[in-house]
Amino acid sequence: MKYLKNFYKYRYLLYEIVRKNIKLQYRNSVLGIFWTFLQPLLTTIVLVLVFGGVFGSKRADMVNFPIYLLCGRLIYEFFTQSTKRAMRSIRLSASVIKKVYVPKYIYPLSNVIANFVTFLISLTVLACFIIYFYFFSDKPPIINGYIFLSPVPILILLILSVGVGLILSTLEVFFKDVEYLYEVFCMLLFYLTPIFYHVDQLGITNRFVKMALMANPLYAITNMFRSCVLYGEMFNMNHFWYALGFSLLTVIIGLWAFYKKQDKFILHI
Repeated sequence: MKYLKNFYKYRYLLYEIVRKNIKLQYRNSVLGIFWTFLQPLLTTIVLVLVFGGVFGSKRADMVNFPIYLLCGRLIYEFFTQSTKRAMRSIRLSASVIKKVYVPKYIYPLSNVIANFVTFLISLTVLACFIIYFYFFSDKPPIINGYIFLSPVPILILLILSVGVGLILSTLEVFFKDVEYLYEVFCMLLFYLTPIFYHVDQLGITNRFVKMALMANPLYAITNMFRSCVLYGEMFNMNHFWYALGFSLLTVIIGLWAFYKKQDKFILHI
């Protein structure tokens, strides 16, 4: 209750920091927030040109490869960008932390939320893809009532990003090498997450290797999201419970580590 009251007390500060982070993200850009639409559009076009002939046409049940790819790309991009910014948030706010008391969790949390806002805006690109291919494609997405369940995997993704962001922001204060190691991990995660391929297309016969790929929580979240917006079906409940449980556990670990070490931040930043 003490922490909840403290969070409620600083809710307006959280709002202002989120708004500031969104403005700073495009401060020196000519196109400004238009990049939120243009970036996923251009990267999706490039990935479709590169991987479309290999992975897009070799699977009979692939409903629509551009939408399939864009769903995975948006989820991966939000997760990596939000956690990277949360990881650096304490160090980048060192001058403020040393002068004014502000609950330190505000910094990683505000960075995740700011990225979440831009992620929601970028979903309009996905909506445009769905509308276009629904009317002008021989393999249109299946649109029905299940599309209203799409916020479920998105909210689980937000919870996961907050948890990982808290863990990384804590580690980065004491071990700056975490920042470089996480860059390598994100590159590995790009290939471990089925963004442009389906696991069955890899021809993996060893079920333990396949299970290791499926243990990635982004695998479950991405498949849930695609089920709602692309295939028009109920998402796999095993994926739901696994992703939700993993995300909540990550938040619990992140909060525990952050509150245990936050008083020592001032000595290392």
